[in-house]
Amino acid sequence: MLSTAILARSAAVTGRNVRVLRTKKGYWLLVASAFVEPLLYFVALGWGVGSLVATVPLGDRSVSYLTFIAPAMLAASAMNGAVAEATTNFFTKAKYARLYEAALNTPLRPVEVAWGELGWATIRGSLYSVAFLVVMTALGVTTPLRALVALPAALLVGVTFGAVGLALATYMKSWQHFDYVTLAQIALLLFSGAYVPVSTYPKVFEVIVAFTPLYHGIELLRGVTVGTVGWPTALSVLYLLVLALVAVGVAGRRTAQLLRR
Repeated sequence: MLSTAILARSAAVTGRNVRVLRTKKGYWLLVASAFVEPLLYFVALGWGVGSLVATVPLGDRSVSYLTFIAPAMLAASAMNGAVAEATTNFFTKAKYARLYEAALNTPLRPVEVAWGELGWATIRGSLYSVAFLVVMTALGVTTPLRALVALPAALLVGVTFGAVGLALATYMKSWQHFDYVTLAQIALLLFSGAYVPVSTYPKVFEVIVAFTPLYHGIELLRGVTVGTVGWPTALSVLYLLVLALVAVGVAGRRTAQLLRR
């Protein structure tokens, strides 16, 4: 069981990042950048392709194309924010800025650094999620009540990708390795049922997609925001929870090795 002291030290790491966001000039623009890309896709494809596609089948009903892709872009926004913070920024702090060297001369432990950074990655992802849900509600894509329910679901997506990103970052040796992370994000976004129903894929490919985290994030958020919650939604929650717990364990152990205390 986590003690109050452990939680407090982890929260101190998170709090340091929050203070940087509030005080560092221009940092807000960097933080906002990961939100803009999925928003542009949402606007361009939602209205562009949406004007050509009347409805899209979703379960036992049909919805507008704008309604179909909105939860996917919400999931992508949460993913982008959490991954950006948990990979590139964590790598910079640990490898180049040497930010944690002095901090680890205090009672702070490496595993608490990992938890604190994951907390900040989750906060960053939640900022995008809130903003995206406001846009979705304003456009009538979802209702205010469903948006409130969707927020913790979006946080789960952010936590999962933040934990996976943090674990991956501990294996990175150079900046070139982050090209693979970007490639993986693009592949996930293109082939996780964000733009077309997964049922349109070949059967073998459909099975492969069903094992990817963004697919389950999109399915979860679609179920909540559109109102098609069912057993597949519960399965997506379970998948994301298990993946998050495994990734947190790996990230904590690897961070301890990386920072070598």
